Amino acid sequence: MTGLLAALAGLLVLTGARKGVDAGEPVPAAAAAAELAELDRLKARGLLDEAGWTAARAEAGRRILAGQRDSAPVRAGGRDRWVVLGGIVATVAAALGLYAVVGQVGLPDQPWEGRVDEWTTMPPEMLEAPQLAAVIGRVVEEQPDNVEALRQLGAARFMAGDPVGAVSAFRRVLAIEPGDATTWSHLGESLVRMSDGAVDGDAEAAFREALKRDPEQLGARYFLGEAALARGDAATVREMWTPLIAALAADDPRRADLVARMPGGAQ
Repeated sequence: MTGLLAALAGLLVLTGARKGVDAGEPVPAAAAAAELAELDRLKARGLLDEAGWTAARAEAGRRILAGQRDSAPVRAGGRDRWVVLGGIVATVAAALGLYAVVGQVGLPDQPWEGRVDEWTTMPPEMLEAPQLAAVIGRVVEEQPDNVEALRQLGAARFMAGDPVGAVSAFRRVLAIEPGDATTWSHLGESLVRMSDGAVDGDAEAAFREALKRDPEQLGARYFLGEAALARGDAATVREMWTPLIAALAADDPRRADLVARMPGGAQ
């Protein structure tokens, strides 16, 4: 069965590669948007576990952003299908070899919900970030207005490498408590990670909301300074980073880095 499924998957991939060679159709990155809904449907049907869903959705989010930044089409080359075929053969061989060593025919699978049940009985410090996100996600499903659970879910998803999910959780917190400066800052950081480190307009707006409610949000000051530095706004960089530099210990290497990058030097 495993070999048959792998062969079918390979056939689909090769068909796509063949189509790309013949028709020269561009492969739009924006098409990844449709994957988000499909991934949610697969998860709801129990065909995709939390960790796989989280990783796949984060990757789809990255491709959506990449498509927005770069609209140049990607075309399949004439030799691509043979490269793909070689990769499929190697992957199937490795998978079957591993199964021959450690696989157990007839061993029942552990349902996803059963795994979450097990994780809920474990101390939080023993769980990896995706597992912790799954446990907290269950709490949020049962208590959708539990602000503290939503905050923890956002943090767990952020640590699990799922900035798209973290953004969703933090926005839900802010829909209930729009004056929470710390959550505004965390939302900004998640947006920065979602855009591969760039402080875009949405992230900058979130950081400004954080500072408006609490001028002591040093993380927000750092990222706003980075955004200002990128556009050559020296006055705003100094406005944002001067209090941050003053708050850091003299021997903190981050302080020295900020001083060195401050336009005109630290005041």
